Amino acid sequence: MKKILLLCLVMLMVPAVYGQVSFGVRAGIGSSALVQKVDGSPVSGSRFGFSVAGMLDVPVYKRFSLRPELVFINQGGSYEAFENSTTPTAHSCYYYSIQVPLNVVYSIPINEAKLGISLGPNFNYSLFGNMKSGQADYDIKFGQTEENDLKPFDLGVNVGLSAIYKDVFFGIHATCGTLDRLAEKPQGASSVYQNNITFSLGYFFR
Repeated sequence: MKKILLLCLVMLMVPAVYGQVSFGVRAGIGSSALVQKVDGSPVSGSRFGFSVAGMLDVPVYKRFSLRPELVFINQGGSYEAFENSTTPTAHSCYYYSIQVPLNVVYSIPINEAKLGISLGPNFNYSLFGNMKSGQADYDIKFGQTEENDLKPFDLGVNVGLSAIYKDVFFGIHATCGTLDRLAEKPQGASSVYQNNITFSLGYFFR
């Protein structure tokens, strides 16, 4: 994971070698949710979050381009866990993560604008945050063996729509986590997945 983050950071910092490669920045707000199944039905607890990112747009073939990003994001949500009891305890959390989406974008020219459809994997590594469990309020211990609250790593699937007009970028994308975020799961507890929907505004420097 550290190698992936370092590689993407270098990609965003090194000046574009080819004239058609563009560097951009964006900021976004959206809804972040932890999703689980309760009695066979999906249940989600959401909260508002924000993100800031650096982007590269690398033309690959005709209308296809590669758009890697390096993202700092605030996410979280709420879920229920049993914790050695038959009565579930509500958990609410927020935390900060580094994400590396590697999107493939198909662009459709419309007059002076470009509409983009994107799809790709999203690597997520959580750094720090806060958890509320019942009456308790404490820091999340990512990656510490006996004190794990949530797993630090997640792999998501990113789907999005974007529009670029005179280098101004607007986008909406959804990220669906594929890995259970619970570090320790009591018998009978359901898996918990991180999902995000983000609206972004940004600019490409060409």
